[in-house]
Order: sequence, then structure tokens, then C-alpha cells
Amino acid sequence: MTHVRRALPEDAEEVLRLRQVMIDSLARSDSSTEWHAESLPVLRGRLAEPDGTFAAFVVDHPERPGALAALVVGTLDYRIGGAHNPLGVDGYVFSVATDPDARRRGYARACMDALLEWFREHGARRVRLTASTQAEPLYASLGFRPKPDPLLELTL
Repeated sequence: MTHVRRALPEDAEEVLRLRQVMIDSLARSDSSTEWHAESLPVLRGRLAEPDGTFAAFVVDHPERPGALAALVVGTLDYRIGGAHNPLGVDGYVFSVATDPDARRRGYARACMDALLEWFREHGARRVRLTASTQAEPLYASLGFRPKPDPLLELTL
């Protein structure tokens, strides 16, 4: 059985490393890591908030002490409730990554299961994510379905 745990502040550098693994796997990504130094203290602070709206679940690498094998990160977001989500609590999944030498062992699935349970415990009725084509089978097996998304974005 895979041991999944909540990421701790001391995991922050490894969390950023795995986030970069995910970023590097995306088409047209920027492989620069210059942003890591600025992001690291903020991430450590978020990981130190056990009751916050941010959670990261990880699996330790079985062959490399101090390294992480897999990572799943999510946030809770409040929106005014509606008929299908009266409490207005949504979960959003991002930064799902597995170290290249630890893939195909069920680590991402185990981390996703832990994150989905965390969402349930915090009242989320809907969970959203953006999936790569490689990850779509995993998400479909967990019950995620494609939705038409009229997403617009503004960079400030």
C-alpha cells in the first residue's frame, strides 16, 4: 500500500521540483526555474497552514531519501452557492506530477484519492481540473468528465 501524506514546509523545494516536472511536460511551457526562489517562501508558508484552503499530498520517493515521488496540490474556492452546490465550495486540482523514474506505480492516484477526500471533508461538492492528454485516463477513472469551458483569462 502506498503511504500518502500531507506535504510539510520542509518539502517545499521538492514540491517546486515536481511542479517544474509538470510544467516541463506541457507543450509551449517555459522551463525557466528563476521563479522558484521567489515562490519558495510563499509555498513554505502555505504548507505550514494545516487548516487553510491549500493542500498538497505527496508520496516519498522509495529509492531517494528526501525526494518526493509524486505530488498533487489543490485549493478550496468559495463561490456563491447554487442549486447544484448550495454551499458554494469548489475544489480545484493543479500541479499533479510524478517523478519520471517513479511513474506507473499508482502514486498519483493515491495522492488524488487523498486530495479528493480532503475536498469532501471541507464541503466541496464539485472538483475541477485541467488535464493533459496523458493524464485524462486517470481522471476519467476517478469519475471526472469533460465539460465545455468558456474560460477567459486576463494576466495582471
